[in-house]
Amino acid sequence: MIGTLLNAFTVLVGGTLGTFLGHRFPQRMHETIFAALGLFTLFIGLDSALVTGNPLIVLGSLLLGALVGEALDIDARLEAFGRWLQRRLNRGSSAAKGSGGAKGSGGDGEDLERDRVRGERFVEAFVTASIVFCVGPLTIQGAIEDGLMGDYTKLAIKSMLDGFAALAFAATLGPGVLASIIVILGFQGGLALLAQFSAEFFTAPMIAEMTAAGGVVLLSISFRLLDIKEIRSANLLPALFVAPLAVALMDALGVNYYPL
Repeated sequence: MIGTLLNAFTVLVGGTLGTFLGHRFPQRMHETIFAALGLFTLFIGLDSALVTGNPLIVLGSLLLGALVGEALDIDARLEAFGRWLQRRLNRGSSAAKGSGGAKGSGGDGEDLERDRVRGERFVEAFVTASIVFCVGPLTIQGAIEDGLMGDYTKLAIKSMLDGFAALAFAATLGPGVLASIIVILGFQGGLALLAQFSAEFFTAPMIAEMTAAGGVVLLSISFRLLDIKEIRSANLLPALFVAPLAVALMDALGVNYYPL
């Protein structure tokens, strides 16, 4: 878990710096930074997706994963959690505003609209950062190596990258990026613990196909960042679990999943 804790710390530092320094950046700089993050996510997604040895495994995993994700509506649940968290964090400040005395209806309307926009940006930052930080080759391979061998080298590299990414995300989207720390600890830490208790289960092909499926999910995030298409990326996340299970099933049945 050392690598996961280090990752959470760097996101905390980067996100905090971005939150407090982001307003100093002009709008054109925000737009360029956001585009750069989208392009980098596109690059990482393509690089990850191409590690597959059999694209049909990735396709099947994505289709089945999408069915499961849509049935569970993971994207909506993640957004709902982000909205709940944002309300909890703002409860104290809202109470303080309420004790300041009554305001005119115009002021109340402006405050409500400002709070609504702020809430939407918080949720967008939380969901986007959570998926970007928790899906990818370094996340999967790093967490598994940390759990299996106690080697957190990959997660240390990822931590440094995520720290800078958190700074950029927070500067453009706001403090919702910091809430992704909860998902990092839960998902990445859980994956490391799972690997620790099931060392004999994970094989190189399983990790490769899991990474490839994660790469395609990252591509869907890059499309959102580049304002190409809105995709419910979180509803594709079950594919990360379907892919290794598909390889394990084919292995048990004696099927050659890497045909020449």
